[in-house]
Amino acid sequence: MKSRLHQIQDWPERAHEAKWRAATLAKNCDVSLRSLQRFFKKKTGKSPKVLLFEQRQEFAIEMSRNNSQIKVIASDLDYKYSCHFSRDFKKHWGIPLTEAKRNIPET
Repeated sequence: MKSRLHQIQDWPERAHEAKWRAATLAKNCDVSLRSLQRFFKKKTGKSPKVLLFEQRQEFAIEMSRNNSQIKVIASDLDYKYSCHFSRDFKKHWGIPLTEAKRNIPET
């Protein structure tokens, strides 16, 4: 039997609304955090925390295409401090955002 989580199609929007927090996402989907963890582990092999982190970094790339400042991107992605965003970006992509922005084609 499929759960209500299988019917959800707008995961990126829900992740942003939940401010990239797994517990908030679970609450917004009206399921327990453990149910959300089992669902994502079975569907993707990853935890919700990892998937939300990756989705957040994908949003960062998209936002940087618009030539936004780092502090604006960090704020839009619900980082309290831009230095935390910069650290996470470099951890995920292997290069700082300033360098990545030079290599991202504008749309």
